[in-house]
Amino acid sequence: MSNARGGCYYSVLGVGKQATASEIREAYRRLALKWHPDRWVKDPKAAGEAKKRFQKIHEAYSVLSDKRKRTIYDAGLFGFIGDDEDEDLKRLLSDMMAENERSMFGFHERNTSPSPGKRIRTCS
Repeated sequence: MSNARGGCYYSVLGVGKQATASEIREAYRRLALKWHPDRWVKDPKAAGEAKKRFQKIHEAYSVLSDKRKRTIYDAGLFGFIGDDEDEDLKRLLSDMMAENERSMFGFHERNTSPSPGKRIRTCS
């Protein structure tokens, strides 16, 4: 899986695709401290590279730390739906993928109560 600018967000942070939220956060913190541009001001050559790396690290973290964005990214749709796109479309795609995942594992929600809005999760 590669992002729109080339490279994989998981490899940018040095984590696997199955990484937990805390593993992603820990990797981000470690790399952000290492490549923060303020640490490289005395070396102008390295400062430019540090700024680029820091931006990639931040971009990867902003996607992988957000459950909805990560789901869209993992499905290979993130390049088609950028941050500036319609939030409703992102939500719709995320909901569709989550519903597909639930149905693959036999879980679904159905309204079996007389009062609308109450749902009971069942396993078929």
